[in-house]
Amino acid sequence: MNDQAVQPAAEATPGLTQWQRVIDTFTAPSKTFTDIKRGHKSWWLPFVIYALLGFAFYGAATSKVGIRQIVDNQVRLNPKSEEQMAQLTPEQRETRMKISTTVTQGIFLAGPVFLLGMGAVIALVLWGTINFGFGGKAQFGSIFTVWMYAMLPSVIKTLLGIVVLFAGIAPESFNIKNFAPTNLGAFLNPADTNAALYSLATSIDFITIWSLALVGIGVAIVAGVKRSSGYIAAFGWWVIVVLLGVGIAAVTG
Repeated sequence: MNDQAVQPAAEATPGLTQWQRVIDTFTAPSKTFTDIKRGHKSWWLPFVIYALLGFAFYGAATSKVGIRQIVDNQVRLNPKSEEQMAQLTPEQRETRMKISTTVTQGIFLAGPVFLLGMGAVIALVLWGTINFGFGGKAQFGSIFTVWMYAMLPSVIKTLLGIVVLFAGIAPESFNIKNFAPTNLGAFLNPADTNAALYSLATSIDFITIWSLALVGIGVAIVAGVKRSSGYIAAFGWWVIVVLLGVGIAAVTG
């Protein structure tokens, strides 16, 4: 009789809708991640939001700047790349620009695929870290879903990028690698700034830090560990990646 009385009560609490989880990610993230821990792991809505906004940004960038100009800007903002291009014949430069333009356009269009692949890799790393490093009991699917929702602040950066494009930015000054003023690097000129310093400044990004904080909260909840452990797992890997980026920039910049 007790089992029969308890079971309906447990089933009487439905999970959040995906829209509720999206909203709660910004207003009450613990609710979103607790719902995921309970087994509600649908993540297609955030994915659709990312894909649609990504294509909207692509449309804005191509109409206001142009893919060829975007590639040309990247060459000009990197002194070493500009020097290498200057040493090529006009025909070689044109060939390289065509290849770079095609690759850049392909990356834009294949954005959703890259998003899923990157999410899977990051979720796998976090799954191993929180379970084997901190004694958590998270499932891979739960970690992946946490990541998909925790990245929602990035839509603000994408929207800001679209605003910047339609606000009348000069096509020659548009930097596809740092298109929104959400980090310290946005206020520096990459052509005049030490490459390692610029890499570090770009990494100190408000949106990234916000998302990492959400990842820490979510990972801790679904793994059943202390929140501090989730923060260490999320920010620890971020620090490693930032340092690697700064090191590479120092060597190649």
